[in-house]
Amino acid sequence: HESTSTKCRMKFHVFLPPQAAERKCATLYILSGLTCDDTNFVTKVGAQRAAAAHGLILVMPDTSPREGTQGEEDHPLLGTGAGYYVDATQAPWAEHYQMFSYVTGELIELVEAELPALPAVRSIMGHSMGGHGALVAFLRAEPGSYRSVSALAPVGNPSKVEGAPAWKALSAYLGEDRSQWHAYDSSELIRAYRGPPISILVDQGETDPKRKLLASEELVEAASSNSAVSLNYRLQPGYDHELAFFVATFIDEHIAYHARHL
Repeated sequence: HESTSTKCRMKFHVFLPPQAAERKCATLYILSGLTCDDTNFVTKVGAQRAAAAHGLILVMPDTSPREGTQGEEDHPLLGTGAGYYVDATQAPWAEHYQMFSYVTGELIELVEAELPALPAVRSIMGHSMGGHGALVAFLRAEPGSYRSVSALAPVGNPSKVEGAPAWKALSAYLGEDRSQWHAYDSSELIRAYRGPPISILVDQGETDPKRKLLASEELVEAASSNSAVSLNYRLQPGYDHELAFFVATFIDEHIAYHARHL
């Protein structure tokens, strides 16, 4: 579809559970990680089975625009497949890379207008870069916009780990003023959160080779400083970062978690 947010053609995958043939259903938005696209949770994780059991619509957007922005194919961790769910402010990214507005605004309006989705009955989750995107979307939304949030191996504190892929991406998209990054840093958002009590579920593979770069443990420290944020952070022994192993193992638990809130 043509997006007004990104000013280009965007795509997303939808799974409709059998229940959607007879009634409107709640929606779970799933955000994918770095170098992925809108197909990964369908082809590598198999999220459809649990969604069908719980009667949930799954909406899985692409991870970036793919419209020929100058330089977007030059590096595998920047540009195509690496939108980081931010609204870019720097050239050449600012014209098309408006993924935060797209995912949290335009996409929701489209889904609830065109699909059998219950209005305002939605949750959000993601993996890696997508876990970062889900947490940021939830923490920045008006209370009640999302019923629940969860993340698997999320980028937890991108403004802290100098030289990490997320650091480099935010530098390119948002500029060198790190104070501007805090709007897209889950740990900073948790510290600054002043809304009603919220709960967050995070799973992290203990043997994840990207664990230091992700800095998801920083979420624990941030949540400990804010009594309004209840974080269930589960370090999973023996698990890595991969979709087909780590994420596929715990996806049913995450979908069941959201189903209880929806």
